[in-house]
Amino acid sequence: MNQTPKQFRALRVNEKSSGEFVAEVEQVTPEVLPDHDTLIRVQWSSLNYKDALSASGHKGVTRRFPHTPGIDAAGTVVHSGDSSLQPGQEVIVTGYDLGMNTPGGFGEYISVPSSWCIPKPEHHDLRYFMILGTAGLTAGLSVERLSSIVSPEDGEVLVTGATGGVGCLAVALLAKLGYQVVASTSKVDHSDFLVKLGAKRVVERSFVEELPNKPMLTSSWAGIVDTVGGTVLSTLLKTLNHSGAATTCGMVAGTEVDTSIFPFILRGVSLFGIDSVEIPLERKAAIWSSFDNDWALPKLDDIVQEVNLDELPTAIQKIHLGKLLGRVVLRHNAS
Repeated sequence: MNQTPKQFRALRVNEKSSGEFVAEVEQVTPEVLPDHDTLIRVQWSSLNYKDALSASGHKGVTRRFPHTPGIDAAGTVVHSGDSSLQPGQEVIVTGYDLGMNTPGGFGEYISVPSSWCIPKPEHHDLRYFMILGTAGLTAGLSVERLSSIVSPEDGEVLVTGATGGVGCLAVALLAKLGYQVVASTSKVDHSDFLVKLGAKRVVERSFVEELPNKPMLTSSWAGIVDTVGGTVLSTLLKTLNHSGAATTCGMVAGTEVDTSIFPFILRGVSLFGIDSVEIPLERKAAIWSSFDNDWALPKLDDIVQEVNLDELPTAIQKIHLGKLLGRVVLRHNAS
């Protein structure tokens, strides 16, 4: 289809007079889309924690309602003012303002600046890249940064929040690259899931709470990919080996980090913050290219649940309740 549709389906979040936010599938017209230079027919999207926040009316994510969440989208160009993007071309859009205040991938069409679009790499299909999505992009950026300092021979690497989207993909990627991965999770009943992804062993997240409250703790990890933040990160920084490194990208355990200077000046550890939203398009494209080539992950079907638009609200509720495992991809019926 190379023309603007008269109507299309989208998950719309509406604010009721009671102050409650309700997410419902609606028929909408193109007038709900912003006037950007590129129209894309969305075939696949994915569900992320930030989408669940937007769907619940979190004003720190989305300021104006009604709104269509979906920070990830993959589909085909309908038309573009950029001559480098041709009708029918397959593209990936993640991050920037998509799904935050710009209607996102939970609609069958999006209108975005051409500068947000990355042509799909050649070896894998759009579904593969949406199984990865922003979670995979974040995991890839974390592993890229960590591997610049920590090698597989240096010791074990701990991944926190390992059953979540970023965590499980970080486990899989680190294992593929030869690292000894230890997965930390509050869902130890899913240990088999993590071992299948490549974890050497699985530890209960509560082990962090049992560590003594001291300025420094026993060296345990060559590296840490942290996805939860808060007191978990604060404590684990004290357990890094000399010259070790940690990356952090999440805040489900809190936004405050309370630590001393000791791990940094006595063990020379490094802490890297990971942003997958506003980084230059070229860096995003490089990560997607890596996942298309040397980093290709062949067992993604083992970690994904596929839903359609009508099933999406139930999946959003599950992510709020902490009951989702792995990744959820959205297949639009128009695909």
